[in-house]
Amino acid sequence: MWTVQDAKNKFSAVVDAALSGKPQEVTRRGKPAVVILSANEYRRLLAAAVQSRESFANHLMAFPTSDIPRAQAGPRDVSF
Repeated sequence: MWTVQDAKNKFSAVVDAALSGKPQEVTRRGKPAVVILSANEYRRLLAAAVQSRESFANHLMAFPTSDIPRAQAGPRDVSF
């Protein structure tokens, strides 16, 4: 784990470590801020996320329709 200042000062070492397959965590003010990983690992994670995602149409079709009661509201009286 690196602090932001250390990561800036030793950026080449951070990149080399990420390229070797070890994602590098960087903290800011003692709290986790970012993770630096290789481009290949990023693409792998992105492809896995896209493959596991269902289509929006399937998501809408899976919405329960008969279980939801409809409101029985009528028009309101309007007088001028």
